[in-house]
Amino acid sequence: MNDLQQGIDLETSLGYLLKEASSALRTAMEAVLRPLGMTVTHYSCLELLAQRPGLSNSELARGTFVSRQSMNVLLQSLEHDGIVTRPVEARVGKTLPTQLTPRGRRELAKATAAVKAVEDRMLAELDATSRQQARSILRSMVTSLG
Repeated sequence: MNDLQQGIDLETSLGYLLKEASSALRTAMEAVLRPLGMTVTHYSCLELLAQRPGLSNSELARGTFVSRQSMNVLLQSLEHDGIVTRPVEARVGKTLPTQLTPRGRRELAKATAAVKAVEDRMLAELDATSRQQARSILRSMVTSLG
């Protein structure tokens, strides 16, 4: 058995293909978000806050797959730019619930349209049944690894 047979065959590895797809998606998203002055993490943070107002720094970090420290730096910048608001003092414990401002909602609307166009392009070759099957398979993979 040679070394290639002992390793992972990149041509047939689903894990490698998922990583390749993830990288391609991130690159395409960064390309459409960059002109809006955003990164994927910035956009993801705003999208999470629109859907779940009041999330804490830790919850946003988990939801955007970054460290708490990185999220804190982002939130400070977004707060300075008038995109989000956080109370000066925590009501309970150390949690500072974050909210989008009207400006943040306007910026999010532009970014969402750009990201939706990327996702539409990614899924253009798939019919509704294939899209549902892909969602189901990916959820199953995440559950299996969780």
